[in-house]
Amino acid sequence: MSITKHVVFLWLAAVLLVIILALVARRNKKQAVPTGFGNLIEVFVVFVRDEIAIPNMGPGGLKYLPYLLTTFFFILLMNLLGLVPYGASATGNVSVTAGLAIIAYIMIQASAIRAQGIGHYFAHFTGGVHWLLWPIMIPIEILGTFTKAFALCIRLFANMTGGHIVVVSLLGLIFIFGRISTTLGYVVSVPSVLFTLGIDCLELFVAFLQAYIFTMLTSLFMGLGMQAEGHDAHEGHAH
Repeated sequence: MSITKHVVFLWLAAVLLVIILALVARRNKKQAVPTGFGNLIEVFVVFVRDEIAIPNMGPGGLKYLPYLLTTFFFILLMNLLGLVPYGASATGNVSVTAGLAIIAYIMIQASAIRAQGIGHYFAHFTGGVHWLLWPIMIPIEILGTFTKAFALCIRLFANMTGGHIVVVSLLGLIFIFGRISTTLGYVVSVPSVLFTLGIDCLELFVAFLQAYIFTMLTSLFMGLGMQAEGHDAHEGHAH
C-alpha cells in the first residue's frame, strides 16, 4: 500500500487528464471551429467515436463514448509520462492494468445486461445446450467472461514493460562492458545510446498504439455482449 513512483505518476496522469480536457472542452465550446490543441483533441475524440465505438458497438455505443474516451486518454497519458526523463509509466505496473481491466470487465457485463436484459444475460451462460450439461457449460461460460479482462490486463502490462526492459538492457551494456574495459565501455556507449533513442521513438508510437488497442478491444467485447440478443434472434428466425 506504499506510495510508489508508479502511484505518483498515476495520480499525476489523472490530475493532468482532468485539467487538460476540462480546459479544452471549455475552450472548444466557445469556438465554432476548434483550433490548436483543441483541434488535436477533437481529432482523437472523433477517431474514437467513428473508428472504435460505432463500428464495434453500433449506434448504441455512443452512450458509452465518455467511458471509452476516458480510458483512451488516461492510458495514453500514463504511457507518455513514462517517456519523460525521471518519469514512470504507470501502465508498466500490473496492478494498474489490472484495475483498468476490472473496470472494463464491469462495463462489458453491464452493457450486455442493459442490452439483453437480466434474464437473457444469465440464460446465455447455458450455451443453449440440454440442462444436463449446464453444470459443465455454465462454469466454462463464466470463466470465459474473465479471460477477456485478463487478456486486456496482461497485454497492456507486457507491451509497456517490454519496451522499458529493452531500454534498460541497452543502457546496461555500457556498464557491463565498462567493467571489462573503460575504453570498451566508451565504444559500446555510442551504439547503445543511439539504439536507445530509436527504441524511445518506437515507444512513442507504442504509447498511442496500446491506448488504441485497449480501448478498441474493450469496445469490441462490449459490442459482442450488446449484439448477442439480436444475433440469437436472427439465428432463431433462420432456423
